[in-house]
Amino acid sequence: MFTRLNISPMKKEQFTYLLARLPIAMSFFGHGLERLPKLAEFSNGMAKEFTKSILPQALVLPFGYVLPFLEFITGVLLLLGLFTRFASVLGVAIMLALIFGSSMVEQWNNVFTQIIYGAYLALLFYFAQYNAISVDGWIFGRKVN
Repeated sequence: MFTRLNISPMKKEQFTYLLARLPIAMSFFGHGLERLPKLAEFSNGMAKEFTKSILPQALVLPFGYVLPFLEFITGVLLLLGLFTRFASVLGVAIMLALIFGSSMVEQWNNVFTQIIYGAYLALLFYFAQYNAISVDGWIFGRKVN
């Protein structure tokens, strides 16, 4: 298909990177966007889930208020392809916090999903040199940060 469209191998890799970046970007964006309008409800619900864990409510409740903003920001940055490596690292940091929290309430299926997200983000970081179809690509050219 790409040969019929006359897309060079480098363009093919750049397009593939875009196709890989957008789904996870939309996931983060959607999580944040859905939770922001009901921030108090989301945060209190999260705190309630952790009442039987060793995590103090004084830590869980504020995290529940911050998480949707972090998800939304990560999603926007990845959708735009702006500061993509930073956004990938931020996403992994979010996943580490969620993995820890899910472990504390023994939600092992969530842990598995969060590990997949983390690995996916690590691959985006690793292959960021192909992030040319992005704001990073337009600003930095071939030298993508």
